[in-house]
Amino acid sequence: MASQFYQSLTAEKVTDDMLAEAAHLFDENYGIWGPQSHNPGNPVKLSVRRLREQYLLPRTDQSESLYIRVTVDGGLVGNAFACRWMCKSQTVCWITQLVVDQHHRGKGLASGLLRTLRQDSDDMYGIMSSHPAACLAAAKAFGKNIEKVDLDFISKNASEVMSNSPIPYIRDAELCGTIFGADDSNGIVSGVNTNFFVDHTEPLEALAIVEGEWQWPLGKLPDGHEYLLILPAKPRRSRSRSADVHR
Repeated sequence: MASQFYQSLTAEKVTDDMLAEAAHLFDENYGIWGPQSHNPGNPVKLSVRRLREQYLLPRTDQSESLYIRVTVDGGLVGNAFACRWMCKSQTVCWITQLVVDQHHRGKGLASGLLRTLRQDSDDMYGIMSSHPAACLAAAKAFGKNIEKVDLDFISKNASEVMSNSPIPYIRDAELCGTIFGADDSNGIVSGVNTNFFVDHTEPLEALAIVEGEWQWPLGKLPDGHEYLLILPAKPRRSRSRSADVHR
């Protein structure tokens, strides 16, 4: 039986060798550039330098970057990058990248990576992704059935949460979808316009399968856009309240 091992690391503990493995995983499995991009048909790639600069920001009093990886029999088959930051008095945990080897998909590894990320101190979770499977994994890992996603929670929190992000591409993303503006007519319900023109052929095929099984709440996916999912953490019982109950 294959041996799975999950590992969570803060930014300063991630070595260049680990990032080289992560870059290779990304290059081989993320996807290809779409027809409206600068490099249509070619693989989307990330270098070790860009991974460190864009996804592993130095720790501050207000934010911390993390890297979570899963190996099977010693070989890297999936990973996630994430960042925590404070928005007012709440802790936001945002998945900035999620990749699983195409030969190991459908085994629950994506949800496993995200469950490894969870902490009791988290107040909400977020992800921007062009792939519905990433949204499904996030919903499953953070305790919310995709059909029961609270769109009102997203619309109320997205602007403030994202504007406080230390990650530039999250902070600068343009909110779009019917939950943010009734005149939005491109078919998306909750999303962002990032002008990231990755090819949508495979994600749309996956979306068709998802829509055959669930009531998909996030709408269609126009080119250059990504879905936006923000979920509240499960409520935590305070010690004082628990103590009151048992008095």
